[in-house]
Amino acid sequence: MSWEQAKVNAAKAALSEVEGYRVVGVGTGSTVEKFIELLAREGFSKNQLYVPSSIDTALKLSRWGLLVLDPGSAPEVEVYVDGADEVDPELNMIKGGGAAMTTEKILAYYARRRVFIVDQTKLVDKLGEKHPVPIEVLPCALAPVLRELEKRGFKAAPRYPGKGKAGPVMSDAGGVIVDVHTGPVSDPEKLNLMLRSLPGVVETGLFVGYADVVYVGSPEGCKALTKARR
Repeated sequence: MSWEQAKVNAAKAALSEVEGYRVVGVGTGSTVEKFIELLAREGFSKNQLYVPSSIDTALKLSRWGLLVLDPGSAPEVEVYVDGADEVDPELNMIKGGGAAMTTEKILAYYARRRVFIVDQTKLVDKLGEKHPVPIEVLPCALAPVLRELEKRGFKAAPRYPGKGKAGPVMSDAGGVIVDVHTGPVSDPEKLNLMLRSLPGVVETGLFVGYADVVYVGSPEGCKALTKARR
């Protein structure tokens, strides 16, 4: 089965969500990359402004000739489109595989409508089954945050990239990305609040109650999952 086609099918479903909107927030990741390509090829981009969640997304948008706005000075985001690493039955998510979850969460929180696109492999019974929970930590707080997480029984470590960079992965804003291995999470909201309560933690990759709709692509098509917004 073609999971690349599954990503394309999810991305296609999101096109109708952005039609008619002027300001569109755009997340980061491989499925979002398919969405960006479709935007340009299908002509949805002619009268739209795009607010990226990362430098990587800004570059991809601009390479297609799309008009990119800085998140810090952009007007209100009318609709936000992003991917996810895991999605549970309540449509809570783990994000941050691209180390951009802080800006992603800012854009998603303040957007009028929030749309997420994934393939079937991202669906889980409980968050944490397949992926660690990423957090962004100020460099000056890295050692004490790691010690505190260890005291609380978590295995946590800075994320390291492949070739091309010495040292841990840093966000666009300069925070260190730390992956916290939680195992299956029974209460994502409680875990999110605990992690954010640690001084030096900027943000987490737990997105609890953020999705208005999740489009789940398969090689054969796509389905929409919805839940009441908080």
